[in-house]
Amino acid sequence: MFTTNKQRGVALVEFALVVPFLLTLMLVTIEFSRAFYQYNTLTKAVRDAARYLSVQMPGTGVEEATNLIVYGTTTPGTQPLAPGLSATHVDEPVWSVIGAAPTVNVVTVRIQGYQFVPLWGTVFWVDLGMIPFPIISATMPSPLI
Repeated sequence: MFTTNKQRGVALVEFALVVPFLLTLMLVTIEFSRAFYQYNTLTKAVRDAARYLSVQMPGTGVEEATNLIVYGTTTPGTQPLAPGLSATHVDEPVWSVIGAAPTVNVVTVRIQGYQFVPLWGTVFWVDLGMIPFPIISATMPSPLI
């Protein structure tokens, strides 16, 4: 039977073996949570811009809507909603008519080509790299056209 003297330090060795795994799991969870948060922020910004444009005449308010997506306000800001986000990621809005009877006027706004940049490129043996977001778009009915 083992005595307590022979077991001294075993907990410390076990802890040292488990810590890298726990840290990796924690940091990867934090990074994917940040990516999910940024994706939701951009989705909300695109919806807000589509809602803003839905009450504008076609072709007007495009710059304000782009600012709304990039900066969260209709005026240009200094800090984008997501790191690395710029107006080049925002496509030109599209006004169109859908349906047959009755027809519905809609405006579509979208972001494409944005990539999430993690705080840490590699966590131990896990390469987080750049996470490309899919195209984020929103379509809103427009009473005008």
